[in-house]
Parts: sequence; C-alpha cells; structure tokens
Amino acid sequence: MLKGIIFDVDGTLVDSNDAHAESWVDTFAEAGYDVPFGIVRPLIGMGADKLLPMAVGVSNESDAGKRLTHRRSEIFREKYLPRLRALPGSRELVSRVRAEGLKAIVATSAKDQELKGLLNAARVEDLMEERATSSDAKRSKPDPDIVHAAIDESSLAPDHLVMIGDTPYDVEAATRASVRIIGFRSGGWKDEDLKGAVEIYDGPADLLANYESSIIGQETGDE
Repeated sequence: MLKGIIFDVDGTLVDSNDAHAESWVDTFAEAGYDVPFGIVRPLIGMGADKLLPMAVGVSNESDAGKRLTHRRSEIFREKYLPRLRALPGSRELVSRVRAEGLKAIVATSAKDQELKGLLNAARVEDLMEERATSSDAKRSKPDPDIVHAAIDESSLAPDHLVMIGDTPYDVEAATRASVRIIGFRSGGWKDEDLKGAVEIYDGPADLLANYESSIIGQETGDE
C-alpha cells in the first residue's frame, strides 16, 4: 500500500537546473577556472562532493572545495534564486498527494539554507511534511544516502513509498534504496537517460493530468 511520495525539488518542482549550473560556472570563473556551462549542466543533480572533483579536480572537503561550495551557494541565493519559478502543476500535484492521505517528503541535494527558498519558489513550502537535504547525507546522489534519509524521516518502509525525480542520479539513488521512482522530463533529460523509472512524464502538470492511471493513482484509488 502506497503511503508516501518522496519529491526531488530542483528540476522536478521548480525550474532551477540551469540556474544551478550557471551559479557553478560563475563561481569557477571567479576562482580562475574556465569551466563552460556544457560541462557543468549534465552534473546538476549531484552534490558538490561529486561535482567539484569531476568539474575542476577539487575535493569538496579541501579548503579550496569548501570555499567554492560556500561561494556557489552565495551566488545562487543572491543572483538566481529570486528569479526561479515553479514548474506548472507543482503545487497542485503536491496538494493532490496530500489530499489522498499520502505523506509528502523532500529528498534533495540542496543545502538547508537553500531549501526554504526553493520550496517557496515551487509554492509548496507549506505542504512538505518531512525533509532530507545534503546535511542529512554523507554522499549525494547517485549514492542513495539522501533517499535513505528521506525514508527514515517518513517512518515508512521503502515499498510504501514512490519517489519523483528528474535526473539519472535520482533514478539510481532511488533504485539503490529500493524505492520505485517516477521520472520527469522537466529537468532536461531524455527518456533513455531516465531508464529504470517505472513511469516517465513531462512534469508535474502531466502527472497530474494522468494521475488516476499513474502508479500513484492506481495504488491509492481504492483508499
């Protein structure tokens, strides 16, 4: 019996993946690294622990890595976060989930200080019951740590949960945590990149329009 939905936020409920990539590009340029947008954009969905070594060969635990991560967060919050908008149907989808009696849980690589702004941009800040962020996980997606943290926050068994995400890293993390996942194309990835998702939709509005026939609707429709 389905009892809860784990939501990724960036690219899933709010149109922010490009903004995250741009904030990293700005940060790297300021620090003297020439890393183009096209290199950074496919890495969005991972945390700094994965992105920094892949983009510039720097550990996020090093002094340089900590400075870059802190500065990136500042640039994102000051320059990009105020511009972000919810993906169509985000609030309505989470509201529908709640109306069906399901828990709504966040699992995101965002830091605590960014999450409130992201949830406000998505217009769902008041609807999320439990939240797992990068602060709750040693390793970011595609490692399953954040999904495990969300499972713990929900107090539900993995087979009573479905996750919704938009990147291959979400799919891998959920799968490794034994949680089924619905993929969204709204993050910019193709269907073949989201292989392993049990269903794929364009985004929140598309899932909402097909809610009754989705695995969420099928497993809650008789409740």
